[in-house]
Amino acid sequence: MGRLTMRLLIFVWLIFPCHGAERIKHRGLRQKDTEYMEKYPSCLQGPPGTPGREGNPGTNGIPGTPGVPGRDGAKGEKGECMSEIFEEPWRPNYKQCAWNALNYGIDLGKITECTFTKLRSDSALRVIFSGSLRLKCKTACCQRWYFTFNGAECSGPLPIESIVYLDQGSPEFNSTINIHRTTSVEGLCEGIRAGLVDVAIWVGTCGDYPHGDASTGWNSVSRMIIEELPK
Repeated sequence: MGRLTMRLLIFVWLIFPCHGAERIKHRGLRQKDTEYMEKYPSCLQGPPGTPGREGNPGTNGIPGTPGVPGRDGAKGEKGECMSEIFEEPWRPNYKQCAWNALNYGIDLGKITECTFTKLRSDSALRVIFSGSLRLKCKTACCQRWYFTFNGAECSGPLPIESIVYLDQGSPEFNSTINIHRTTSVEGLCEGIRAGLVDVAIWVGTCGDYPHGDASTGWNSVSRMIIEELPK
């Protein structure tokens, strides 16, 4: 009796595990079939439906918050230096010096001067001396009245001068032939630097000719006019 009971127990132990495994295997197959049908349906697809109408525009959303500030970019290459020249409008610049009855009887040397402030280096100076000049002599003689600028005659382009020549004079210097005439010495000089300029009128000789008895500004007004002009 004991052996029979033991055999029954062994039989039951062998049969039930196999039965449970079959149930688990069967349940796994049914789950795979369901997944396959869902993925690959066997029903035919019907015709597409009528497209729906577009919906109404939505309302504006809430404004976004400001973004993070960007970083500084890389430093650019150094640019070329461009200089612009803005020319100022030209302003008149002139001066007049006048003398009443100079009565200057010097034959050689400086007669008088006038100081002028030149504003620009690229300009020119126009000078005029107007006054009474006289020359007398026994034989042929010549006198020269000329301008200097800071002690030197004009070199841009040439000196500014005026001469009086007398061929047949009086037998004596105290003769009655004693003519005084108002004469002008004028011209334009370039190449003078800006700043103070001493403009002077001189009297001298005419090359190799002998000088006579000269007189400047007798019994009348003499004047010097200096004007700065654009080139």
